[in-house]
Amino acid sequence: MISQLTVFLANERGRLAAACRTLADAGVNMSSLVLADTADFGVVRIFCDRPDEAAALLVDAGYRAAVTPVIAVRVPNEPGGLARLLEFCDEAGMNVEYGYCYSVGDDAAVDVLKIDGDDAEERLAAAGFDVVRDEGAHAA
Repeated sequence: MISQLTVFLANERGRLAAACRTLADAGVNMSSLVLADTADFGVVRIFCDRPDEAAALLVDAGYRAAVTPVIAVRVPNEPGGLARLLEFCDEAGMNVEYGYCYSVGDDAAVDVLKIDGDDAEERLAAAGFDVVRDEGAHAA
C-alpha cells in the first residue's frame, strides 16, 4: 500500500490554491494531484513526500484531510493495460471503490486503486502485477 493524502474542499474559488499554499509553506513536496468535484465539494487526492504531516497541517488549518491507503500498479502503457488489471480485480471479487491513472513515460502507466479488503495488494502481486510499494517509486 502507498499513502495518499485525501482532502475534502468546498467547491469555492481559491480553496485548492489555499490548500496547496499551506502545504508549500510547510515544505511539503507534491508529486501528483487529482481533483474530482461535485457541485458542492471537491475531493483532492495527493501523493507527497510527507503525507501524515501534510494531513495534520491541513487539519490544523481547518481543512478535512486524511491519509488513505491505496494500491498503485504499474501496467504497460498500451491499449488493454488497465482493462487486464480491472478484469483481474473483477474475477477475483475485489471491489474497486475508485481509481485514477497516469502515464510515467512511453512504456508504463500507473493505475491507483482504492480496493476493499486487506489482501488485495498481495493477490495482485501473486498474479504477476507490478505493485508499486512506496510513494517515491511511482513519481518517476
